[in-house]
Amino acid sequence: MIPSNSKKKAFLCARAALDHKAIDLVILEVKNLSSFTDYFVISSGNSDRQVQAIASHIEEKLEKQDIYPLGIEGKREGRWILLDYGDVVIHVFYHPVREFYDLERLWADAPKVDWPPVRKRRRTRPRG
Repeated sequence: MIPSNSKKKAFLCARAALDHKAIDLVILEVKNLSSFTDYFVISSGNSDRQVQAIASHIEEKLEKQDIYPLGIEGKREGRWILLDYGDVVIHVFYHPVREFYDLERLWADAPKVDWPPVRKRRRTRPRG
C-alpha cells in the first residue's frame, strides 16, 4: 500500500523511526514555507550506530512500499543522516548534533503535525 499523500508518507517514516527507538520525534509541515518539500520528519538517536539503524529501517520500510529516496546524505558517518523522498525529508541526528543545528528553531514558523499514536497489539493469553 503506497501512501496516498505526503502526510501519510511522513507518518510511515515516523513509525519506522520509532520502530528503532528514535527519540524526540517531530513532524514539521513546511509546505507553505519551502519550495522543495512538504514535511520534515526529525528524530534523534543516542549513538551513531543507532542513527544509522534508524535511517536504514526507514529506507527498508519505504522500499517495501515501492518508495525510494531521491538522495541520502551522511549515512556513513551517522551523525546527521538526511533521507530525501521529495515531498518528505527525514533528518536523523545523533542527539548532540541535533541540539547544535536546532532545525526546529530554524523552522520555527512551521507547524508541528499531530499524528495518530501507534496502537499496541493486545497480547492474548494462552488458553490453558
